[in-house]
Amino acid sequence: MNPHWTESGQNLTGPSGILELMDDLGNAIGRDDLCMLGGGNPAAIPELQAIWRERMRELLDHDTAGFDRMLNNYDTPIGRPAFIEALAGHLRRRYDWDIGPGNIAVTNGTQNGLFHLFNAIAEPGRPVLLPLCPEYIGYADLGLRGPSFVARRPAIELRGDHDFKYGIDFDALGLKGKPNEFAAVCLSRPTNPSGNVVTNAELARLSEQAAAAETPIVVDNAYGAPFPGIVFSDIEPTWDHNTILSLSLSKFGLPGTRTGILIADESVIQGMRAANAIANLATGNIGQELVTPLLESDRITELCRDVVRPFYESRAKQADLWLREAMDPNLPWRLHACEGSMFFWLWCDGLPISSAELYQRLKARGVLVVPGHYFFFGLGASGADWPHQHQCLRIHAAMPPDITQRGLGIIAEEVAKAYAG
Repeated sequence: MNPHWTESGQNLTGPSGILELMDDLGNAIGRDDLCMLGGGNPAAIPELQAIWRERMRELLDHDTAGFDRMLNNYDTPIGRPAFIEALAGHLRRRYDWDIGPGNIAVTNGTQNGLFHLFNAIAEPGRPVLLPLCPEYIGYADLGLRGPSFVARRPAIELRGDHDFKYGIDFDALGLKGKPNEFAAVCLSRPTNPSGNVVTNAELARLSEQAAAAETPIVVDNAYGAPFPGIVFSDIEPTWDHNTILSLSLSKFGLPGTRTGILIADESVIQGMRAANAIANLATGNIGQELVTPLLESDRITELCRDVVRPFYESRAKQADLWLREAMDPNLPWRLHACEGSMFFWLWCDGLPISSAELYQRLKARGVLVVPGHYFFFGLGASGADWPHQHQCLRIHAAMPPDITQRGLGIIAEEVAKAYAG
């Protein structure tokens, strides 16, 4: 059979960076010979795993009716009412947000929720603006009708000999005086892939410009606040009726439950309710059921603060030390400031080969990373002659220490070989 794909079908079924990433991740499972430093699978944190086993025992031993409902019933198209009520109550208590159940939709993962959202509001002639590129690889191919993103090159602050940080170049945004030109402004916080955390001041300024341009702002908190809290500085999430927050239970130790959350104005939530019904019927129940008591008791806050953040911060600091020890200090490499998430972003300035070729060399030696060019989409002409986008690698920093150290050593060796020619 040779199906005739429509234009939307070709966009949906063709090659993509996220497909390559997930294929690598899936093929690496169970292989001890590979150093999986590429995918975004969260680490197995023993304290969290114990909590999920305990919750399952509670359901099996003390709430068999609840266990049966979790597996046997469809819930509403926007999620389990008890979970949504618990989340709304937690956010009101924690942040004093003017929020109720009508402001929350559960989706089958944040990727699924943003797929519906962006295809509902964006199109090639009215794209989503990415103010800080590089940006999450999973956004790139979400548009069924073709490219739906326009990205801006970042300001780059060089720090010392081997460090740097991206920032929003507000002069290049093009938001001022252009109401409704963009479907939305979108950024991840922390930014996947670089680990950059947009400051509170930057986010406030960006939100102000978006509101003035009558453009909603989407803030993807898959790694950020309020949960899972993989942020290595103290930040406070903000929300208003022009803001759409995206949250996830994946990096809170439940990636297999595919539980994403959108927090937005009620008009947006009703749209997501309809989209969920058409595409999914309902949302997955298991993650919602497991986490509801943690929201009702506000225990989720202390788990993020006392378990999740320290775990990832410790892994990041150790990996940072190992990589710097392994890399040749006389070569012009730089690491982005690791302010959150579970990734390192390595920039090899003036690298004689592309990051795509370096990826293949590493893969041949059993080390899987993600070549950086996939994260630089939507730049158009401004990216055509920018070598930076072919000089970066995303490295997963939170795998088991022996795998991480071995993989980082091989990366350092291959980078040195590439520079040597």
